Amino acid sequence: MFYKKGYSAFQFRLKVVWTMLAALVTVCSVQAQELSSPNGNLQLEFKLQEGGVPSYTLTYKNKQVISPSRLGLELNNLPSFMDGFEIIDTQENSVNDSWSPVWGKQSTIENNYNELLVTLSQKEHNNRYIRIKFRLFDDGLGFRYEFPKQEELNYFVLKEEHTEFNLTGDHKIFWIPGDYDTNEYPYMTSTISEIPGLMEEATVQITAQRPIDNLAVQTPSMMKSSDGIYINIHEAALVNYPAMNLNVDAENFHFSTHLTPDAVGNKGYLQTETFSPWRTVVVSDKATDIVASNLILNLNEPTSYEDTSWITPLKYIGIWWEYFVEGKSTWAYGTETNVKLDQDFNELTPSGRHGATTAHAKDYVDFAAKHGIDAVLIEGWNIGWEDWIGNWKEEVFDFTTPYPDFDVEEVRDYAASKGVRIMMHHETSGAATNYERRLDRAFQFMKDNNYNSVKTGYVGQIIPRGEHHDGQWMVNHYIHVANRAADYEIMINSHEAVRPTGLHRTYPNWLAQESARGTEFEAMGGLDPDHSTILPFTRLMGGPMDYTPGIFQTDLSYYGSGNQRVNTTLVKQLAYYVTMYSPLQMAADLKENYERFPDAFQFIKDVAVDWDDSYYLEAEPGDYLTVARKAKNKNEWYVGGITDENARTSTISFDFLPPGETYIATIYADGKDASWNEKPQSYNIRKVRVTSKSKLKQQLAPGGGFAVSIKEGTKEEMKGLKRL
Repeated sequence: MFYKKGYSAFQFRLKVVWTMLAALVTVCSVQAQELSSPNGNLQLEFKLQEGGVPSYTLTYKNKQVISPSRLGLELNNLPSFMDGFEIIDTQENSVNDSWSPVWGKQSTIENNYNELLVTLSQKEHNNRYIRIKFRLFDDGLGFRYEFPKQEELNYFVLKEEHTEFNLTGDHKIFWIPGDYDTNEYPYMTSTISEIPGLMEEATVQITAQRPIDNLAVQTPSMMKSSDGIYINIHEAALVNYPAMNLNVDAENFHFSTHLTPDAVGNKGYLQTETFSPWRTVVVSDKATDIVASNLILNLNEPTSYEDTSWITPLKYIGIWWEYFVEGKSTWAYGTETNVKLDQDFNELTPSGRHGATTAHAKDYVDFAAKHGIDAVLIEGWNIGWEDWIGNWKEEVFDFTTPYPDFDVEEVRDYAASKGVRIMMHHETSGAATNYERRLDRAFQFMKDNNYNSVKTGYVGQIIPRGEHHDGQWMVNHYIHVANRAADYEIMINSHEAVRPTGLHRTYPNWLAQESARGTEFEAMGGLDPDHSTILPFTRLMGGPMDYTPGIFQTDLSYYGSGNQRVNTTLVKQLAYYVTMYSPLQMAADLKENYERFPDAFQFIKDVAVDWDDSYYLEAEPGDYLTVARKAKNKNEWYVGGITDENARTSTISFDFLPPGETYIATIYADGKDASWNEKPQSYNIRKVRVTSKSKLKQQLAPGGGFAVSIKEGTKEEMKGLKRL
């Protein structure tokens, strides 16, 4: 053996050992990276496991929330991004600023995070590299994969993403089944280990659905650990990428990503430079912090719209609920079940029950004008409804031709004379290709006829055939519609679309979505009383929902048939206008029912749809929620509180009010004998004086709620009012 000159054998071996130890220390120091949230409560550790496999761990207040979990992506046409990585660079950054949304729950949103950007190289594949960016906020974690432009990576096809969320116990979870086509399942509440036994029960029949073959749930997924830690998993900024479900390993409490496939089984087609959506984990030991979180919104890009003055939150009524109340009216004009767009619809046999007539629309315009409602939605105005669903048919609607009994110009001019806007309705029946071909003509028709908002629908199987509601193709379609609508200064309210991920920051004309089981299902089997206490922690984490509240006639046997009911009290329906946040709120009941209860309807007329600030006062997912909000640019506040099937007493402090000022609070409360299934229309209204030192102890009926409006008042108006 040859030794370096001047070294003994012992010295040479000692030198080698020290060199190897130094190299090992250097590797370990490079392979493990740590990041803290600004307040220090959350800690992230990123490192490479054996074989160069990326992984992360998330800790909250010294308790593991996510145990070591692997990261990576599998490709169809290239070697995977799963292993064989080396860390070649890390960068850290901190941001602490704020921004003002066009509309929202707050007029100013704080954006404070610490960031770690890790660059990973695969030496075996010519040093091909990707980046993983982590942002740690005080209320959670966001991270995404980034694919820089480089010689070794251009076009690639995703086979699957393999991001893991390994949980630390058998948490309580609020979930719906994994599905590629619908989010409209009722929520289940169980432990993670109980999911397999409940999946068959949870997978109820829905018009268009494609349940995932293996065990999976959808996001947002809301959980609570046995030691009181709340964990919410979702995604942010879903652009040019399929939506994420979560595979469930119920025995080990492990979740992993499951992306929605396309018609040929691929998950996504990407070209550098690009990146994935953010994967989000919101964490707190307070449930109120979860619903108050702006993490998902902060991870989306600011809007590029130069002018947003035409985007206005609004309240609307419409010809809609009557279609769900048996025997009232129908979308279709004719009785035929085989029609084509090019035929003469004057030759159809009228059903006599068509809802969208000129006269009926004008009645709703009169009601809106009388009560200060911004707009009227008219569904069923256009030809094609006779055989619109279930046939996987492409050319069902043209979006510009009215039925013979609906005069577009007459309704347009009448509404304009009353200061009311008409809301357009575009049901695509899932034929996205047909809609895109006709999109510009449809939007120009709206512009010509003074429509500035449209409710879009995607009921049915998607065309292109084989694509899914939540796949990459449709994700891009929804964004294309919102973006194109902005060119015509049109606002969008999409139904049956992919669940939201905060994109309303980037596309603020995309006011709201449905994308969950909403009020219409109250007429089709009903919603459990706890449903609306779960939605703010799940579906609404990604953005506002057009829940369509305000049903006063909750016993639907009132209309002459069946025993179906809306499973709430009347007052709980009022509370929804505060707890179920949306800048687009419908007074969904028939107008004659509001005329029967004018004092309760006053709250719907008064309540704001845009806010300066929001205060989350009480919360427990699946049980109760109480929220207060300050109206935009007004000295008015509104409070809503809801409960599940159990009665409860809510204790509310009014310390969100300005100190030293006195206001009039109008309290809408369940009657003492009220419940969701007995005397749901029993309520009382009282007025009191309140200050920032006031406290309210309010009883909520089973399936009930309460609502409060707080306004300035004159001395004369306050005279004789009790101080709370």
